[in-house]
Amino acid sequence: MMTSSATRGQEPDWLPDANIITRFAPSPTGALHLGHAYSAIRAHDLARQHAGIGGGQGGAAFLLRIEDIDGARSRADHIAGIIDDLMWLGLGWDGPVTYQSARLPLYADALDQLRAMDLLYPCFCTRADIAASLGAPQAGDAVAVYPGTCRALPSPVRAEKQALAPHAWRIDMARAVAIAGPLHWHDALAGQVVANPLAQGDVVLARKDAPASYHLAVTVDDAAQSISDVMRGADLFVATDIHRLLQALLGLPTPRYHHHPLLADENGRRLAKRDGAPTLAQLRASGQDGAELAQMLRAGALPIGIAAISH
Repeated sequence: MMTSSATRGQEPDWLPDANIITRFAPSPTGALHLGHAYSAIRAHDLARQHAGIGGGQGGAAFLLRIEDIDGARSRADHIAGIIDDLMWLGLGWDGPVTYQSARLPLYADALDQLRAMDLLYPCFCTRADIAASLGAPQAGDAVAVYPGTCRALPSPVRAEKQALAPHAWRIDMARAVAIAGPLHWHDALAGQVVANPLAQGDVVLARKDAPASYHLAVTVDDAAQSISDVMRGADLFVATDIHRLLQALLGLPTPRYHHHPLLADENGRRLAKRDGAPTLAQLRASGQDGAELAQMLRAGALPIGIAAISH
């Protein structure tokens, strides 16, 4: 059943009986674009292929979750736009829309568990501080890894700073990896993947301006909603190493992962909001038929002269 209204914090009571549960989990910080549509369609179709007639009742479900804990940027009109866009594409979801903002106690509990394991430390660094400590990037460097500045602070200094300054919470990655031991996860295209979260350094799990980072919130949410299959873009492939580590530390199940190819323009450049990719609202306003667009995306084609899906 398609739901056009939202009930915050209410979870479908039939979830434990479903064996294929996917989700689309956008952040309401802007309008959806074609990349979002492609991801939503693939998650929707994976569930419906296992549901049989009467989606959601045959052992499968497709959920809509709004990742709205960024209070400074999340907007109600973007939430309404997300729902309108999905309905325009012909995508129905099962049960009520759920919201991250209704699950803050779950994130706090997860952070408390990690603190009890002595795996978190407060970080007072600004982006400028981190950039200065890293220096000029070297050729071939992939991701700037936090150098652990605040991890080395003496306890008295740390306590004094905590009382006076806003701070994030980072995970002591080396210690966490040592506790968790060797880990792996499965991707539909890549097969079994050996996790290497250490390569990403001491990532933030709770931001200065938000109660949880993407890494923590998505891991906790997927477990809370019994998500069996995570469908998302290939740009999040490496982030899964962190999510697998958190699952091990918090005793959470590991879903199957499907990291799909990204959409690219005629020059092979990724279609992203920051690069001016057309939004679904703009395509709808131009007269594009939503159901037709969804079928084009399923077939690996794109409208208005945009190149095909990048593999």
